[in-house]
Formats: sequence, C-alpha cells, structure tokens
Amino acid sequence: MKNHNLFAALRAAFPQALDEIAVETDTGLFYSWRDLDRGTAMMANLLASLGLPAGARIAVQVEKSVEAMMLYLATLRAGYVFLPLNTAYQSGEIEYFIGNAEPSVVVCSSKNFGWVSKIAFKAGTQNVFTLDDDRTGSLLQRAAHCSDRHTVVQRGADDLAAILYTSGTTGRSKGAMLSHENMLSNALVLKDYWGWTATGGPEGRGDVLIHALPIFHVHGLFVALHGALINGSKMIWLAKFDPKLVVRKLPEATVFMGVPTLYTRLLGEPGLNREACRNMRLFVAGSAPLLIETFTEWQQRTGHTILERYGMSETVMLTSNPYEGGERRGGTVGFALPGVSLRVQGDDGKALPTGEIGAIQVKGPNVFQGYWRMPEKTKEEFTADGYFKTGDVGKIDARGYISIVGRSKDLIISGGYNVYPAEIEGYINEIPGVAESALVGVPHPDFGEVGVAVVIAKPGSAPDPAEILASLKSRLANFKIPKRCFVVPELPRNTMGKVQKNLLRDQYKTLFA
Repeated sequence: MKNHNLFAALRAAFPQALDEIAVETDTGLFYSWRDLDRGTAMMANLLASLGLPAGARIAVQVEKSVEAMMLYLATLRAGYVFLPLNTAYQSGEIEYFIGNAEPSVVVCSSKNFGWVSKIAFKAGTQNVFTLDDDRTGSLLQRAAHCSDRHTVVQRGADDLAAILYTSGTTGRSKGAMLSHENMLSNALVLKDYWGWTATGGPEGRGDVLIHALPIFHVHGLFVALHGALINGSKMIWLAKFDPKLVVRKLPEATVFMGVPTLYTRLLGEPGLNREACRNMRLFVAGSAPLLIETFTEWQQRTGHTILERYGMSETVMLTSNPYEGGERRGGTVGFALPGVSLRVQGDDGKALPTGEIGAIQVKGPNVFQGYWRMPEKTKEEFTADGYFKTGDVGKIDARGYISIVGRSKDLIISGGYNVYPAEIEGYINEIPGVAESALVGVPHPDFGEVGVAVVIAKPGSAPDPAEILASLKSRLANFKIPKRCFVVPELPRNTMGKVQKNLLRDQYKTLFA
C-alpha cells in the first residue's frame, strides 16, 4: 500500500550522498542530508512517545531556524498535523488559535514560555516545549534522548497535514485544512513548471535556493521549502532577510523567492547587478502585488525577469507566469498551473467573457479540505460544482494571462501578510472614547499597502491618534497595526448608512507617495 505521507516523498528525493550539504546557515553552520534525516527522526520519535491522539495538532510559534524546519518535517513524519503561528502574534491571538485548534503540543520560544504555557495549559494542552534559534530549548533536550531511526508513519492522500490560520473578513480567523496530497501535488507541479534541476548550478550539483522568507506562512514553509526538498537541492538559510547578505550570496545560488518588499529592498543595494546574478536561474515573487516599476527596474539592473505567481493559504499555488516558452508579463500572475481549473464569474454565477472583471474560483488537487471545525463556512465557500470561491477579483485577457485586480471585501496585503480591517476595527472600537472606526489600505512604497485608521470620537471625548495606535501595539501583531490614525468628525456613508471605504481610500491614497 502506497504511503501518501508528504514526508515520505520529500525523504525519497534526498540525494544518495547523504553527507552532502543540505543547508548552510547565515551563522556558518552546515547541515547534511543525514543530519536532516536523523534530526527529524529523533523529533518524530519524541512526538510518538507522548501518546498523542490520532490527528493531534502540533502548534508552533518560534523564531526561524533549521531546527524549526526539522520540527515541521518531524510532525509530518510522525503523522501529526502542523500548525504554524506567526511570531508576531500576541496573547489575544494565541489564545484564540490554541482554544480553537486544541493542540496536543505547543512549542514556543523560551522568552514567551511564561505567557504561552499559561494559555496552553488553561486550554487543556498537555505538552509545552521551548525551541530557540540558537539550537537550545526543552524540545531538543528531550529529542536528544530519542532514537535517530524512525519509520515514516503511513498516511492517506486526504489525511490532514497542516492547518493554516487565515484571518476572516468578519474578524474571526479560519483554519484552512491542507492534506498531504494538497501539498505534494503542488510541490511536484512546481518542480516541473519552474524547471528545478539536479544538475548544473554553481557547484555542479543542481539548484541552490536562498531561503530568506519566514516559515509560518505558505510562501516560505511550503513553496520555497518543499521546492528545494523535493528536488534534493541545497538551501542557503537566512534567519532574517538581510539585503546585503542576499546580494553577497547570489553568486552561490540559482533560485530566490521573495515578497515584493524584499525586491524593493534589494534594489536599494548598489552591489545588485548582472555580475552578482550570473548564476541565478529564477527569481519568484508573490504574496502581494509587485509594482510594475519594481518589475522593470529589476529587469534593467539584473537582466532577469521576475516570475510572478498567485496562491493562497487555502490552495498553495494556483497560477504562475511561464518559466520558459512564454513571456513573463508584469502586472499578471500568468496562467493556471497544470491540474488547476480557474474561472472568472459574474454576480449571476455565469462565466464572464475575456477581459471582464469578476470573482475568481478554482478547483484542483491542491485546493484545501475546508475550514477547521467550520462546516457551514466551508459549504458557503464552495460552489455546487466544487469550485472554491477565492474572494479575489480578477480577469483573464485574450492571451489567457490572469490579473488580480483587487479583493472582495477590503483585505489589505501589507508586506505579504493579510490584514483584515474588520478584525482591527473591532479592537479600535473597544478603545475608550472611540465611537466608530474604519480601516482602509493605501499604497506604500515598501509594503505595497498599509492600513490607515479613520476614527470618530464619542460625544465629549477626544481620543488621541498616537494613543490609539499605542494601545493596539500591545494586542496585535505589528504588521496589523495601522501606519497612521486620523480622528475625524464623520465618516462618508451611502444611503444605507454603510461607510464608503472607496472614498476614504481615495482621500488618503497619496499619504505615503
């Protein structure tokens, strides 16, 4: 019987020479493929020794490290469900995720152990471990006593592998459930579509990836990581994005993936030129729209054309500009990937003609199993014929290129992270003296978009904009905090009394120009 465990496929792709370097870190450490195999086996054995129930969730909020990556792989290997949490999340958010997912194991940074363990134990979690980015923590201490041999646990194609929380437009986060098959099918398609190779490259051993993204997010954890592993490719591992270091490392690599903010910061480096990129094969951008100016300037400076693609937490990757055999067009996300069916529909549920803007719907082996413990919401988000309603709005041109023109609702994508206004407005409206608030996204040169809060005061109150922002900082992740706040006498409304956010966006659109 075939084992559909995603780890089994990744492990089968390891090179035969297990002592070759798999990961080189920015602190000068080297991990071989054998190290990855042994490390994940020990952690998998530790998880197996805890007597966890079938389908147990392992919630992880730690800084980026190779050991954190191994913990993800060990969770798959042991047949459990991985739940990555953004390192910026504060207590209110963590309390919700732990309460909703009911993980059997929580792993956090030592510095957060006090408050995270309190939340976890209160919610009924039995096991809380620490893991730090300097190879310390109780998880590694315990795993060190476990065997470095482990048989990969048998899993079915539709068995759950990960839950990714994606903020809800109503303010309540939803856990997107991804199966082993959802992720493996996507990794195999991208390996082929993006031309990953095991030969050539700067060291004659095929592709080398610069991994400079966080690993609590689809882009870094699945697209980049699975891409390198399913090809048996070495990774140059950066704990944090450092433009100077990336430019220095480019001659040793062939593939780089980033959000648009990373590309604008790299363009600020004088050392970025054709010579630095001489061995590079592919630059991929996603998670937010790439400005056409960035796209063009990158071409001129490096001689490379950035490949833009489109995906979501619920679907991993859906579309991509061509790697070869076609033009990479700035401002578009290319074509639906092999195996993915994508359509644009009008409000009447009928397919729209070429060039017309409508709702993007998708179907394919990469599309998630539904939202964790939200059967009604899941049902709502799928059409009768099985297409997932992405909530994105776009169009398909005469040549078949797909462009995303906006988001239904008012989602803000800031630096590649989703910010849902309803969630932030809920917190602002609880602040004393605030009658009502509206959060809108406006263009920003570094982050693509940032939030601007527009607030009405209660009669007789005069809330201070700086104090409003300060109170949010203790409750929300930094990327969700509005960059500016204005207190105004009234908000623009339509005849139904609904706030006209389009007018607010227009009013503040040049704030950061």
